[in-house]
Amino acid sequence: MKFLMFVCTDSEPDDDRTDDIEAWVTSADSSGRRVLGSALAAPSDAVTIRVRNGELQRSSGPFADTKDVIVGFDILECTDLEDAVDVVRTHPMARIGRIEVRAFMDFDTPTA
Repeated sequence: MKFLMFVCTDSEPDDDRTDDIEAWVTSADSSGRRVLGSALAAPSDAVTIRVRNGELQRSSGPFADTKDVIVGFDILECTDLEDAVDVVRTHPMARIGRIEVRAFMDFDTPTA
């Protein structure tokens, strides 16, 4: 299963500031669980796009006005959600920020 990992800043970091993200990337890459990942440009460089009634609505900055921002992402290949949680829990931003994990939608499996 593929999972998307949103890496976010947080206003209440854990005191453990051992934030060696490169070590986490190396470990996740070597285990074959990390498919792709990258840091993102600053939120001030973002553009939010909406189209309403055929009209383009463009605004500068992120879609939400908040102190918490998405600063990066990773795509993981894991057996299930618990496997993804095991991978994500060791990411340094889990201690100094927060991470949201979501499975990719499986359009090949019928829903009940």
